[in-house]
Amino acid sequence: MIRYFTALLAGLIFGLGLVISQMINPEKVISFLDIFGNWDPSLAFVMGGGLIVTAIGYRLVWRKTKPYAADQFQVPTNRAVDKKLAVGAVLFGMGWGLVGLCPGPAIAGLLVGGVPILIFLGAMITGMILFEGLNRLKF
Repeated sequence: MIRYFTALLAGLIFGLGLVISQMINPEKVISFLDIFGNWDPSLAFVMGGGLIVTAIGYRLVWRKTKPYAADQFQVPTNRAVDKKLAVGAVLFGMGWGLVGLCPGPAIAGLLVGGVPILIFLGAMITGMILFEGLNRLKF
């Protein structure tokens, strides 16, 4: 039970950070990505702050013998960059750049974003279902 509670708490803190930093605002994100136009560098500070917190967190966590709410650390062993990963990263980046949203901020902005967020989440879920179907067919 503690595992689910800590996951919920971490998700709520992450979502609150997305809302406070305006990462749920597509116009703010698109302005950050528009480096040759009306560039807004403020999200770089958000990302930089996230990197600093992550770096400190990793230093503290790896001193432990096991996680707080699990029996052992779950560290991925597969570090290969394959075609699916590369295509997925390109599609993610294109979608983020065109729409100004990605899954985390879209879910965090669900209550305040209105119809555009709902359309994005509908398209995202449709894409996930299509991927699963095509993946089963080995397309």
